[in-house]
Amino acid sequence: MVDEKDFALLTDLYELTMCASYFGNKVKGIAAFDLFIRDLPQNRSYFIAAGLEDALNYLKNLKFNDEHIKFLKSKKIFKDGFLNYLKNFKFTGDVFALPEGTVFFPNEPILSVTAPIIEAQLAETFLLNAINLQTTIATKASRVVLAAKQKPVVDFSLRRTQGADAGMKVARASYIAGCAGTSNVLAGMKYKIPVYGTMAHSFVMAFEKEEESFEAYSKTFPDASTFLVDTYDTLKGVEKAAVATKKLENQGHKLKAIRLDSGDLASLSKSARRILDKSGLSHAGIFASGSLDEYKIEELLKKGAVIDAFGVGTAMGVSKDAPYCDVVYKLVELSDHGRLLPTMKLSKGKVTYPGKKQVYRIADKNGNYAKDIIALRGEKTNGQQLLAKVMEKGEIICKMPSLEKIRETTKNNLSKLPEKYKQLKNAASYKVETSRGLIKLTLKLNKTIREKV
Repeated sequence: MVDEKDFALLTDLYELTMCASYFGNKVKGIAAFDLFIRDLPQNRSYFIAAGLEDALNYLKNLKFNDEHIKFLKSKKIFKDGFLNYLKNFKFTGDVFALPEGTVFFPNEPILSVTAPIIEAQLAETFLLNAINLQTTIATKASRVVLAAKQKPVVDFSLRRTQGADAGMKVARASYIAGCAGTSNVLAGMKYKIPVYGTMAHSFVMAFEKEEESFEAYSKTFPDASTFLVDTYDTLKGVEKAAVATKKLENQGHKLKAIRLDSGDLASLSKSARRILDKSGLSHAGIFASGSLDEYKIEELLKKGAVIDAFGVGTAMGVSKDAPYCDVVYKLVELSDHGRLLPTMKLSKGKVTYPGKKQVYRIADKNGNYAKDIIALRGEKTNGQQLLAKVMEKGEIICKMPSLEKIRETTKNNLSKLPEKYKQLKNAASYKVETSRGLIKLTLKLNKTIREKV
């Protein structure tokens, strides 16, 4: 994983070259940037905000050390004046943000950064990276959790995520979204997330007989054994697990569960349940894994699968069907020498809204989410304000919530989002309006810009 002390250079080169040009040309205006997602990926109807804690810690601790300056100087593209500026660099801006766990929609700012333009510009790459990954995964994981219908889901994705850092962030984001825990032991330690594990096929194959592997494992973990039963013949494996469990129970212990990892999981789970119940093991659960995602889990439950919990790996850990969000960081306002200059982009298909903003959420009489309004900050609008000030003059001014608190925020938000917006496919489109003030400013600025070009 990247050492946090090197995060200053975890950026695109053009961020530094633009900043060098701002510095050289004495561009010192205060800039406001919005970080938002343009569009919903296919089969997505909402997003779950995640990654704010990393974003704020980055901004608070951002600095260039001697090694960084030496490297940049070796490129022979930066002047000494700019490098000297970087030696004393500190982020001094303000940040408004959606709390982690908040349900949100396209074009709504996730972060709003206001700072001297060099500081605000330099933050772009890291902020996009941090918010993109964790929001993508939290959104995917929330769909998996919803599909499981309150049955526990465990993150099994570490071996398939895109590197060690991604593996950690995936465990965190999936827990925020409602997963019961993770197989990632380091994430368990660092984030205080419950950790889960069973056994691999290699463990079963390491013994001459399948039942010997069960007996050996239960001897080591008499009160926490989950037997993987599909290495050879699944239903025979269940029968052998039942026999091995009798020895376990004679010693005063109980089998926790069996795991199904392949085949027709719906049919096998029903047959396995009958075998377990007939053997007096009605207390033993059935845990399922094997290339699962929200679509497969939904289908399994529709078929009446008798499964008590799910282990979900690759598809969730890389958000297989939508592996990224179209997240962007755009300049929306610039003030210079007392002049306020709202800005907007007019590129085809990439038009942006100008000005600093607030997002208001309107609920119906039952407290369920009905629509959102994107408005100018300070504009009088009904509804709950979603963006909160979290950083002032480069210092974090909010208490960072625990993962349990963020997890509760996600659960609460999703409970207030009507079911029609949470369908896995063909979900209804949530209504997001723009305020009168924002529309007026957008039209005015659009006209002004076009007259100049």
